[in-house]
Amino acid sequence: MPPAPDENLHLEIGHVLFMDIVGYSKLLVDEQAELVKELSDAVNNTEAARQAAARGQLIRLPAGDGMALVFTNSMEAPVRCALEMSAVLQSKPNLQLRMGVHSGPVQQVEDVNARTSLAGAGINLAQRVMDCGDAGHILLSKRVADDLAQFRHWQPFLHDLGECEVKHGVRVHLVNLYAEGLGNAAVPQKFQQTTPKLAADKPARRSSVGWIAALAFAAILAGGAAYYFMSHPPASKGAPIPEKSIAVLPLVNSTGDPANEYFSDGMSEEFISSLSRLQDLKVIGRTSSFQFKGKTDDSKTIGEKLGVYYLLEGSVRKSAERVRIAVALIKSRDGANVWSETYDRELKDIFAVQSEIAGAVAKQLKVALLGNNGQTARLATAATPSNQNVEAYNALLQGNFYLNRRTADDFRKAINYYKEAIRLDPRYALAHAKLAFAASDAVSVMGISVQEKEEAIATARASARSALELDPNLPDAHSAQGSVLEQLDFNFVAAEAELRRALELAPQNRSALSSLATLMYCLGRLDEAAALDQRAIAIDPLRAASHVNLALSLISLGRYDEAEALLRKAIELQPQAAYSYCQLAVIQILRGKPGAAVELAKQETGPNWRTYALALAHFANGARAEADAALKKLIDEDPDDAGSQIASVYALRKEPEKIFEWLEHAWTTHDTGVTELLANPFLRAYKNDPRFIAFAQKVGVMPKAAATR
Repeated sequence: MPPAPDENLHLEIGHVLFMDIVGYSKLLVDEQAELVKELSDAVNNTEAARQAAARGQLIRLPAGDGMALVFTNSMEAPVRCALEMSAVLQSKPNLQLRMGVHSGPVQQVEDVNARTSLAGAGINLAQRVMDCGDAGHILLSKRVADDLAQFRHWQPFLHDLGECEVKHGVRVHLVNLYAEGLGNAAVPQKFQQTTPKLAADKPARRSSVGWIAALAFAAILAGGAAYYFMSHPPASKGAPIPEKSIAVLPLVNSTGDPANEYFSDGMSEEFISSLSRLQDLKVIGRTSSFQFKGKTDDSKTIGEKLGVYYLLEGSVRKSAERVRIAVALIKSRDGANVWSETYDRELKDIFAVQSEIAGAVAKQLKVALLGNNGQTARLATAATPSNQNVEAYNALLQGNFYLNRRTADDFRKAINYYKEAIRLDPRYALAHAKLAFAASDAVSVMGISVQEKEEAIATARASARSALELDPNLPDAHSAQGSVLEQLDFNFVAAEAELRRALELAPQNRSALSSLATLMYCLGRLDEAAALDQRAIAIDPLRAASHVNLALSLISLGRYDEAEALLRKAIELQPQAAYSYCQLAVIQILRGKPGAAVELAKQETGPNWRTYALALAHFANGARAEADAALKKLIDEDPDDAGSQIASVYALRKEPEKIFEWLEHAWTTHDTGVTELLANPFLRAYKNDPRFIAFAQKVGVMPKAAATR
């Protein structure tokens, strides 16, 4: 007999696979019993059902001429089971099944004999979905298909059928699931009767995913490995990709409401942060992973571009007071599914859900990636407020959303959201750290007044201190304090200690790596800066700024060809980003090719950086009038943000009095460019000038002892 439902089970959403035997009523009683037994045996031979049953996540409900399987672990589980059943049935021509899948509400019920069973709209609609099919069909409700479509490995197998009328005049929107040799690709008879013009192979979602995945899927199952999702990928071509590597792709905001975008982005960032704590695991940074947001690149292409073996992807549906999160761990080489789950909870339980997901993912990664000797860090999310306040968490995620956009107005919005999170939870350490980051970064962004900078500096200092006091083991707290000490206080010794501590706690913290690399650059320790920037690129390979930062160190080291290649890669990654063409112009000036420098300066996308580059390039090219005009424009339009650049122009023009006049001005306006004296190719030409030495000592990039050698 099938096991009875657990009396302690209280389901809200069940993932239901409903099956019945086609032609059952025409059979003799003995034949019916034999086929029902064959059906039960076939279910037992599927990996999806065995795994769910072993974990207590499967309930079987007999249905006369068929069976209903209610999975409690994942909306993918019944679909995988259906495909495996389709493969098993190829060797059982006498057992003809039609199958339907739906996820919906289920609940316990008791009959007149006090026996517990399950009922509900989830089960009823799964049966109605099945009723619309013929022998061999695997039909899905639109809800299930939409959830599957968030995962690249499912997209090639979903084929929209449109609506079918079921009992009581109800119409349901259905999708046919099939791959080569599995399922039934024909249009069901009910659709031929009601919607004769509908194309059977209309995809549920347009996608460039997959003929490779589709062929691999069919070939693996046809070869007898019924559980496709546990298969091994073929050997990779080209440079080997380390198995201990993963990218978290942006979770899809499946509500379609842009107002919820911050929530799905925030969940993605939390997974990146949590997984980054696993020892010996390469985790790709946010900027590179988010390059694929809204894109349809297949898993193989993404894996090759990011250099990772595994991808974590999924979707988030936030609606009123509920949240539904579907996640899947897949192999990038062929899209094979390693693990997946769906979590449907109340929003107030979001922190427990995050912890549950982090723990489940960590467990899978330990098995799949790190082996028995791998170390798994504690993956509790730092984003959980100390008082479990959901509104504080929401405010933090909205702050993160605007911080990542990095304009003056967005910095202001981010600061306000972080302050709101702190108001709702004064002991929210991560919110204090994020506020310090936002305020500190706002100081260096153009469009911020001097008074606003002063306020931002005070906020950054206080917030970084608070974050450290509240949680001394929070990597972001040390990274924020390091950034404040480096960018605002110019206390480079203390900044280095804080940033190195952040990297001890989170070795793959790209922000801390980049900040430490910038610090080494400012201190003239260029080889160290280059090595750190290379680590940052390995973590975040599609982040244009990381390539630019490494190029700056290489320019100072005289490695112009390598620097040029990095800058052109940055332009390829982010064509409209400012600064790259400016530095390409600088390289040509240093090579003695000022004519080429002028042409590159004209292509600079940032208006102020273009003016600066033209002031340098025209002077180097002997066009004094054009150079003077560009310099005057820079002074007239941007004196408070561009003081260090103006000093650099005067350095190329060999006007030392003006150099130090503008460096002092830059110091008073908190222009962080003054810290780059030892690396700036034009300013460091004056490194033996006593005024240069005195200023470098005041800024802190040159210790006093260095001046006496």
